[in-house]
Amino acid sequence: MIVGLGVDVVDLARFERAVSRTPRLKERLFAPDELVVDGRERPLRSLAARFAAKEAARKALGATAGMRWVDLAVVTGPEGEPILDLRGTAAERARAIGAARVHVSMSHDAGVATATVIAES
Repeated sequence: MIVGLGVDVVDLARFERAVSRTPRLKERLFAPDELVVDGRERPLRSLAARFAAKEAARKALGATAGMRWVDLAVVTGPEGEPILDLRGTAAERARAIGAARVHVSMSHDAGVATATVIAES
């Protein structure tokens, strides 16, 4: 049964400006394993999609207060698929609403990044 649904869209240019203006923003929003892929810094369009997934996850879990951004980590699965890894405060919230699984889909094109998250009991 679905216990939560969240969708978010991020403007890539606006996200790039925010990251440029605030150098430590990436470290506040992303876990270390999200920032690097194959030994290189992950592209901004990919980070924007991950940020959209984090926002969508917060909506799906029905809480924002007290939830740490780095506790919502989008990692790459064995087949290259995105997996939302709930840690710490995010995992606690998922347990509180009875979410046993979360599903995430992300995309970026034409200057926007989008993500949908479904929380399932």
